[in-house]
Amino acid sequence: MKVYLAGPDVFLPDAAAMAAEKKRLCARYGLEGVFPTDPRPDPAADAASDLWYAIYLRNEAHIRACDALVANLTPFRGPSADAGTVYELGFMRALGRPVLGYSNDASDFSTRTRAFLGDAARRNTEGDWVDGEGLSLESFGLTDNLMIDGGIRAADGLLVRCAVPVARRWSDLTGFEACLKALSGAAAGS
Repeated sequence: MKVYLAGPDVFLPDAAAMAAEKKRLCARYGLEGVFPTDPRPDPAADAASDLWYAIYLRNEAHIRACDALVANLTPFRGPSADAGTVYELGFMRALGRPVLGYSNDASDFSTRTRAFLGDAARRNTEGDWVDGEGLSLESFGLTDNLMIDGGIRAADGLLVRCAVPVARRWSDLTGFEACLKALSGAAAGS
């Protein structure tokens, strides 16, 4: 089973080392990990005149060639998961394939969003949380936006929250490994 390894890990200073470690863990569970930066022949990407578009095309080609996706949904540059990772997760979900995810921040989305907004977060006259523009904040106790949690649940996937010290936020693979265990167990049962 080929597994697309979605996440902001591609931005890490040691992205190649993280890719190698994730692939090593995949192999331990009888899975083949595919990292977004892995080489992939793709005629459309090869012909693209813009680097960013070639990257996009190759990543979609990787996703289409994989059987499942495990997403690192650790909050990235704000209170929510990386937008590109969320796109990839939704794309794989739309293909009807297994999606799983983990976050190395155990706090819920509402708590993180209020902390991120600081004094701009307030309660309105009805007692609901809103931002500085009066727009309501999700307060469902979920890992992230309800569409992310919902997509994983609807796919019968696993979403793991881990309380990881900030210093290990981008290196701890406990949640990732829990997803691989679940995925390999599901593959063995089919």
